[in-house]
Amino acid sequence: MSTDSSTPSTPIRTAVVGFGLSGRVFHAPLVAADPSYSLDVIATSDPGRQAAAVGQYPGVKTVPGGDAALALAADLDLVVLGTPPTTHYPLAKAALEAGLDVVVDKPFAVTSAQGHELIALAERLGRVLTVFQNRRWDGDYLTVKELLAEGSLGQVTRFESRFERWSPEVAKAWKAEATAADGGGVLFDLGTHLLDQALQLFGPATVVHAELQARRPGEKADDDCFVVLRHGSGVLSHLWMNMLCAQQGPRYRVLGSEGAFTKHGVDPQEPYIVAGGGPLDEEYGVEAPEWAGKLGRDGHLDRLSTERGAYPEFYRILAAKISDGGTASPLPVPVDPAGPVEVLKLIEQARSLA
Repeated sequence: MSTDSSTPSTPIRTAVVGFGLSGRVFHAPLVAADPSYSLDVIATSDPGRQAAAVGQYPGVKTVPGGDAALALAADLDLVVLGTPPTTHYPLAKAALEAGLDVVVDKPFAVTSAQGHELIALAERLGRVLTVFQNRRWDGDYLTVKELLAEGSLGQVTRFESRFERWSPEVAKAWKAEATAADGGGVLFDLGTHLLDQALQLFGPATVVHAELQARRPGEKADDDCFVVLRHGSGVLSHLWMNMLCAQQGPRYRVLGSEGAFTKHGVDPQEPYIVAGGGPLDEEYGVEAPEWAGKLGRDGHLDRLSTERGAYPEFYRILAAKISDGGTASPLPVPVDPAGPVEVLKLIEQARSLA
């Protein structure tokens, strides 16, 4: 691949490892839709998923797992890890050592120490390393971010954010067996997004309260969590994540000295892809008007349309970085992995308090 930004770059030869929800709904569609990439390899041990991958992406090569994908490193530029959390550290380490740039799905690793080690390794080897914190490009998050930039709420005092679902059974086999030490549980899953968004919006924080519970039969980690962060900026973040929630609260409630913003519903990008849509569709990322949030004070509320969601931005930014010379380029990665390491530190703090 050319590292000269003045000449057209060749497609970034990519392997997606894992073809469950992460690989099938997020990574493979986004990579395939971006002409800066070629989707060359999909790794999954499930024969049904292999057949589905070939049916959806004719010409793609399927292999049974991460090791088999890394055996093809000479013909690849980038590996995307959409595998269970406990595999992230060893597979990312092996991929970096094989000379590949790496995208790791969240959680980055299962300990902050592992995250630090991967960052140091990538720097030493001169490889691009980033973490798929895709919900930095949720439409509702982008809406909150814009409100804060405009100062519409005045001085923010409290930030409330929720991912709540009604899922009384643990659906995935690996999740049913995963302990917290394996990266299992909702704190490592949905909580990783909530913590990351809070840090992005309001800066460094410490955990001042944490409740971590396992409610569902057979749950080996946690499925009902509440975490309170105190940011250095003075904001308090109240974060809920719950897989056994029959009535869901607002996705966001942001309280400030001049007003508040309340938003229900979830970003539509994931369900749109699940339903068969694609990232290049005109309707992709556009939220229905009835889900618009409310801005102002009781008795003086305005509906605020949601920004369009933009997960493809992650891979656009990454392609620019890689094609411009990788680590030698001054362009940013879409997500600096140091941020997800701070998320892992907060998870460790929460576990120590709960």
